[in-house]
Amino acid sequence: MLPSTRAHQRKNLQAKRNQATVAMGFVSGMLSGMHRHGHDPTPLLAATGISLADAASRIPVDRYAALYNLIIAELDDEAFGLLSRPMPTGSFEFLCRGMLGAATLEEALGRASRFLRIVLPDLRIAVRRDGARAELEIAETNAVFAGRDDPARVFALEWLLRLVHGVACWFVGRGIALDSVRFPYARPAHADDYALVYTERSSFEGNTLLARFHDNLLELPIRRDDAALGRFLEGAPGRISMLYRRDREMVVRVRDLLRAALPENLSIEQVAQQLHLSTRTLHRRLEDEGSSFRLIKEATRRDIAYARLTKTAQPIAQLAADLGYADTSTFYRAFVAWSGQSPEQFRSQLAARQGAMTGGKPAKRDNQ
Repeated sequence: MLPSTRAHQRKNLQAKRNQATVAMGFVSGMLSGMHRHGHDPTPLLAATGISLADAASRIPVDRYAALYNLIIAELDDEAFGLLSRPMPTGSFEFLCRGMLGAATLEEALGRASRFLRIVLPDLRIAVRRDGARAELEIAETNAVFAGRDDPARVFALEWLLRLVHGVACWFVGRGIALDSVRFPYARPAHADDYALVYTERSSFEGNTLLARFHDNLLELPIRRDDAALGRFLEGAPGRISMLYRRDREMVVRVRDLLRAALPENLSIEQVAQQLHLSTRTLHRRLEDEGSSFRLIKEATRRDIAYARLTKTAQPIAQLAADLGYADTSTFYRAFVAWSGQSPEQFRSQLAARQGAMTGGKPAKRDNQ
């Protein structure tokens, strides 16, 4: 294969990866600190092409990561203005450099928890063993939020778990499967995304945030050096902490194959064959990354459906066929499960909001 052809394929693969999306709840939570401190997020949202007009819409992960970094720069606070005192810019880099050189993941996480205790005094991280399981606990040390389900509190806990888990995965060079996560708040509207971000086994209403994983993972060696860390920090921390991270490489590869094959509805056996893996190995690799074949297939279809309904006037029956559904009624049931409304209701509500914003002029849609 010619070098130019390989470069073109890598470019196309990166373009596909950038099509992944996140729920609006993660964005609104991230903006909570700006609102608290009287900052208008409108210019940052405009700069990243994000609109808050439709709570059901989904945000491309590259825009999410860009907004993440812009908020930090605006507030000079890597904790988004959510806590009682700022987390100074550069803290993430020092966190990573403090973990560098540790012999095992257990030692690296111990260093991380001690450092975060200094820069995040309102939250405490503890890592411990409990039989054959290890536990990572995040607890509050000060009452800084408006209530148990305050969006700022929800996002602060989501963010810190994503941050620590993502950095840990990178340092050991593999996904760290979370067996379960118990969150200390009511189930948020965007909790369906937790299966791809954390694990399918998420529960709510706990006293503290408690993530469990197999204790032998604490013995994994640290595989990164200073040169690798320098590359890792480019575009940090937003690029590293976005919801669909590079440490989920198998999730991305499976999603790309499923998307490219549509309207053909690939089975896990067919995908495994294309990846030159056994079905059992593919299942295990996805489980290691906290996901499953069924969840990836559903998320891929959902993201395309939302995008088409938002940007085009494509007939519902044709959209269902394009997504590989055997009949329109099956697609309807799936869409109601995702959004709580029918595709027509979703499109009508979006059109009404856009009409209100444009003075009654209908938004132009492509017939696709």
